[in-house]
Amino acid sequence: MCSKKKDKKEKKAGKRMKKKELAKILLDFFHERPGEVLSLRFIFDQLRLNTHPLKMLCVDLLSELKDDDYIVEVDAHKYKLNTRGVEMVGTFQRKSNGKNSFIPEDGGEPIFIAERNSAHAMNNDIVRIAFYAKRRGRGAEGEVVEILKRANDNFVGTLEVTKGYAFLVTENRTLANDIFIPKERLKGGRNGDKAVVRVVEWPDRSKNPIGEVVAVLGRAGDNDTEMHAILAEFGLPYAYPKAVEEAADKIPAGIPAEEIARREDCRPMPTFTIDPRDAKDFDDALSIRPAGEGLWEVGVHIADVSYYVHEGSVIDKEAEKRATSVYLVDRTIPMLPERLCNDLCSLRPDEERLAYSVIFRMDNDARVLDSRIVHTVIKSDRRFTYEEVQQILEGGEGDFKPELTQLDCLAKLLRQRRFEAGAINFDRYEVKFEVDAKGKPLRVYFKVAKDSNKLVEEFMLLANRTVAERIGRVPEGRKPKVFPYRIHDLPDPEKLENLSQFIARFGYRLRTTGSKAEVSTSINRLLDDVQGKKEENLIETVSIRAMQKARYSTHNIGHYGLAFDYYTHFTSPIRRYPDLMVHRLLTRYLDEHGRSVSERKYEALCEHSSSMEQLAANAERASVKYKQVEFMQDRLGQTYDGVISGVTEWGLYVELNENKCEGMVPIRDLDDDYYEFDEKNYCLRGRRRHHTYSLGDPVTVRVARANLEKKQLDFALVD
Repeated sequence: MCSKKKDKKEKKAGKRMKKKELAKILLDFFHERPGEVLSLRFIFDQLRLNTHPLKMLCVDLLSELKDDDYIVEVDAHKYKLNTRGVEMVGTFQRKSNGKNSFIPEDGGEPIFIAERNSAHAMNNDIVRIAFYAKRRGRGAEGEVVEILKRANDNFVGTLEVTKGYAFLVTENRTLANDIFIPKERLKGGRNGDKAVVRVVEWPDRSKNPIGEVVAVLGRAGDNDTEMHAILAEFGLPYAYPKAVEEAADKIPAGIPAEEIARREDCRPMPTFTIDPRDAKDFDDALSIRPAGEGLWEVGVHIADVSYYVHEGSVIDKEAEKRATSVYLVDRTIPMLPERLCNDLCSLRPDEERLAYSVIFRMDNDARVLDSRIVHTVIKSDRRFTYEEVQQILEGGEGDFKPELTQLDCLAKLLRQRRFEAGAINFDRYEVKFEVDAKGKPLRVYFKVAKDSNKLVEEFMLLANRTVAERIGRVPEGRKPKVFPYRIHDLPDPEKLENLSQFIARFGYRLRTTGSKAEVSTSINRLLDDVQGKKEENLIETVSIRAMQKARYSTHNIGHYGLAFDYYTHFTSPIRRYPDLMVHRLLTRYLDEHGRSVSERKYEALCEHSSSMEQLAANAERASVKYKQVEFMQDRLGQTYDGVISGVTEWGLYVELNENKCEGMVPIRDLDDDYYEFDEKNYCLRGRRRHHTYSLGDPVTVRVARANLEKKQLDFALVD
């Protein structure tokens, strides 16, 4: 700013000023600094607003400029110029109640899009909107002017077929209207069938979109139909392409002698797999043998999928698209054809198998003295279940008892050091269902990680970390080669602060500032303190929500939750595509002539894998939710103790103590008062009697309704 202009501003600011005059000065001030965040104190200081009336006038003006969207308050008393243009590009989010919103691609606050202004955009479509001038006291609003990219045209629902036409009644909460289907586009679908329907057009003046049946899944209520419907709902495959299965069937079963000659022979090593009782694909094995006084050679052997699945092949393209196996309550939808995942690549006992191995030389204190990453041929001597190994570790007799006991000792030392370094201990149980031959849930049980699980976990973590360090850790001044890492960012400070305030009501404290190790130590102390308490599951759930999600990226920032500077996924190439990418790149880079690959290509693959992982997790949760509702369907009218696990403007979510099934008490059923939602304090508060229902409160409920179509349980509070 030139000195004359500055002197003029200082002179004006020093005397009494009219509101209009100060408003112009403020706007000029923001326009001169379009990208800067300006604190209130800085504004006072720079504009020489040194009297109380001028400061109050400035605060009022800033509030008005914020309401009119000229400026944005990015933090308490910190402002910046709103540089949003008249048109913006971003993601459209559709709601069945018509309260649609638009999320700008550069972040920023959501913008309301009324249904009449939506141009029939679908959920998650990329759209261009015109941004309306903001009306005082109203939120930002816009209108869709162009749909740039469709996210999904397919919907899952139940067919209602009449004489001349049909409708698809959707379960999708993002579509307000049923989809009209002309009779000639039914593809044999009958009344009551579950189907996948593609929207082919949505005329401007029409209330309903027009669609055609893509696939008939079967009769609504049938277990296979419902599981396929869940997969289809999330855009996940529920059948394997015939061409891919045929390509897998043509792969020869034998291993050529010249291939065995090229590899390190680990067949003499005592080797075994440890997996769940119902596992069919064994993608990792462990071996251990003495390597001198107080020394051990430990091998982590991983199925060498890359030998069978060549980059760019029809099998590889399908695996890349799927990116992960999907685990529903009663089935696995594999990433690879069954011939590969359950046969050729599976490390089955007494069969020679090709592996990619990380072999460690360790001392009795579990210190790694050296390691090597090599292609191997192995032969597993024994297939263990976790339960069998646990029994041996607890003093029982069994095969390979000395080897398993030694591995357990080493694993416990590795685990102890990991937590000392700041790893976070989220040892949560999993809710599992025992189902009959037709998929009907018979009972609920909880799967808890014991020493046998932790033994395998520690050596997989060690192998993943070692591989990541081998590629990522390079001499100073040299650039590491492009590689997919598994990364986990620091917790969101605001969420951590909210967690601290939430747990304070239960009498717990949490450190939210300081070094990474200090914060993680405090989180671990909290997780230890809640063990066995009635609020344990609730506080663990809220703590997990405060964490960032782990994801794949070629840009390494370390893994906060594990306290590792370098981490990747190497140990499950049968069920995760990033592990297959890692195997291929590792082979390339361990060759001294292996040049780095395209960062853009591999970052896109990482983003796709992260996205598919999230979809698979959502589908898994939906299948659990379906089975919970199905399980509770036979228990209508029964009473259970539970805890409030969620509070929303439409009601209370309650998790039952006995079986962890979750249902909702709708706010319309809380008829003793008018309840208001207090988002900051996670509670509903009665306006007249001031009774509150807070997250974590114990309650007794009756099972009121079970809607399988919507995967929804309704509870009623019992006084």
